[in-house]
Amino acid sequence: MQNNVNQLPRLTDRLYLSAPHMSGKEKELLIDAFDSNWIAPLGPHVDALEKEFAVQTDRKHAVATSSGTAALHLALRLLGIGNGDDVIVSSFTFIASANAVIYQGARPVFVDSDAKTWNLDPQLLNDELTQAAAAGKLPKAIIVVDVLGQCADYDPILEIARRFEVPVIEDAAEALGASYQGRPAGAFGDMACFSFNGNKIITTSSGGMLVCDRKDWADRGRYLASQAREPAPHYEHSEVGYNYRMSNLLAAIGRGQLSVLKDRVDRRREIFDRYQSELGSLPGISMMPEPNGFRSTRWLTAIEVNAEQFGASNEDIRLSLEARNIECRPVWKPMHMQTVFSGYRHVTNGVSEQLFSCGLCLPSGSAMTDEQQSQVIETIIACQ
Repeated sequence: MQNNVNQLPRLTDRLYLSAPHMSGKEKELLIDAFDSNWIAPLGPHVDALEKEFAVQTDRKHAVATSSGTAALHLALRLLGIGNGDDVIVSSFTFIASANAVIYQGARPVFVDSDAKTWNLDPQLLNDELTQAAAAGKLPKAIIVVDVLGQCADYDPILEIARRFEVPVIEDAAEALGASYQGRPAGAFGDMACFSFNGNKIITTSSGGMLVCDRKDWADRGRYLASQAREPAPHYEHSEVGYNYRMSNLLAAIGRGQLSVLKDRVDRRREIFDRYQSELGSLPGISMMPEPNGFRSTRWLTAIEVNAEQFGASNEDIRLSLEARNIECRPVWKPMHMQTVFSGYRHVTNGVSEQLFSCGLCLPSGSAMTDEQQSQVIETIIACQ
């Protein structure tokens, strides 16, 4: 293995996992914002992005924020989550999903994934809520994460949540442009949150979005995100707020990015299809599944590596790609395995731990060329 990989040349320019991909429209809109002198937070592009994003996600309202984490925090605040409350959180996720719970003084309860979607397991959720109801301590909310660009299995999840009358927040940070049973990511649950970080499907460099169908929530979200300033000629505040609103400049970039969302998703799915075609039949390599009725963005192409069958581990592959200046990363380390959350309750079935032990995310950015993808593929094949 090592000899084969060593014969491959190192790339001069680093190939990133998911680099930003500009279309040119962003610059035009950014110049428009600059020329209008709407430099400070808020402005016409923020208003326009919120309207366009609500349409994209089949929601009535959208609130542009400074980050996806800020959107999650606002969602919890809008639901009245506070000290001592329990909030169920998908364990297989990025830490922001759980951090927002901690910000409110609440306790995350981590629930594992199912093997068919890699997302929150409906059966485990049902078992946990049944047990919590019997103990008279139902959680105050459920944060369901759409991991790696794929929606969770929302039909059973929402039925279970409604039965126990627990609100659902959809953390769709990685899934803009995905769909489930014909409906877009972000359309599920009481609220949904998105991230526009630099590595996402579309980016505003930083930023996020909260979407919902209740005007009172959207209005209060904007109020809290604007330092909870009261409508007075002076600075009047009756409660604690946050500096969470998006700037007009970033919203201009976001509008340009949103206009090419379909192209970005189509390209990432094309990249996944090629990986599947050239790597998926290798012994010991399997791809992240996509069940019927699901359409993933394939934000990141994720594979599982059976080291015994393939002849090299996921870490061997990662190091071999790194030696060629190609970024590659393990899948999310489950939150219940993180030291910072070691004292919190978790309900597990081994799925996310298994995924972490053998999973790998491959370069998947929509700006990646066919030649760059060939270099990834040849490196992995040389690891056998």
